[in-house]
Amino acid sequence: MILTENKHFELHKVKEGIYAAIAKDCGGAVGNAGFIDLGDKTVVFDTFNTQQAALELKKCAEEMTNRSVSWVMNSHYHGDHIRGNQVFPSSNLISSELTYKKMKDTQPERIRGQKQDIAGLENYIQKLQNEYNETKVQKTLTQIHFLQEILASLPTLTLTLPSCTFLEAFTIHGTERTAQLFTRGAGHSPCDAFLYIPEDEVIFMGDLLFVQTHPSFFDESNLDNWMHTLQELSTWNIQTAVPGHGPLGTKSDFYQIIQYIKDVKRLAESEKDVEDIIIPSPYKDWALKELFVTNLKQLKQLLKNKMEASLHD
Repeated sequence: MILTENKHFELHKVKEGIYAAIAKDCGGAVGNAGFIDLGDKTVVFDTFNTQQAALELKKCAEEMTNRSVSWVMNSHYHGDHIRGNQVFPSSNLISSELTYKKMKDTQPERIRGQKQDIAGLENYIQKLQNEYNETKVQKTLTQIHFLQEILASLPTLTLTLPSCTFLEAFTIHGTERTAQLFTRGAGHSPCDAFLYIPEDEVIFMGDLLFVQTHPSFFDESNLDNWMHTLQELSTWNIQTAVPGHGPLGTKSDFYQIIQYIKDVKRLAESEKDVEDIIIPSPYKDWALKELFVTNLKQLKQLLKNKMEASLHD
């Protein structure tokens, strides 16, 4: 049930006291987020890609729970899940220990570089605008809106790091429900964490789960452990899963991502020219289609690196 929406996200009521903020394509959110009313405290899960989207999330959380936000959790260190942290200055900000380290090591330079190239970003947006004026391609307009949100965020953006970390698990007890934070190590990123509400059988997955959306693979992704984690979570009591990207899902979506990883690995190992590979039918209607070839290339490179490493051993 959609309670409200703005240009950044749709706010869905998952269950009583549990809300998912599902990102819109053209806003400043990019990844999904959400919040949970524990009865006597409020927990926010992830903070979007921009402060303006995070401010809307904070407003919704405070209005729906009638209190300020007590805890904010970052699922991993990628920008679309942490760049809104600064709008929660009075909240306890928590992540896994490795997420904290990766955020501290990588984000300052990224943010600094973007701030120093605001003029370049403005020029690129103008170039895309000229292109859109000629072609009227909707995808180009979506990209323009996305970049305009980043542009608006940059002058006042400051990195806000977690003040509290955990190694494997952390529990926040409330009077009505419990928020259990876990990490099983690397998957999509080196440090994915998720939030489980056992009383309601709801889980916030971060980028361990993409629903009807191509997941993104990186050099630092661990696909085997990613599949292992999803396999483990498929045995848990879960009715609703909030993904990092895409609409609300269920445990059946865990199996789809496991199968997707297997299929892409198989194609990367068996096919020489990945550019010509057609997206397999189960995934052809998924969002972010461009990631399919990118993922294949990523796996091709990893396989090549492994082979070269074995030759030097």
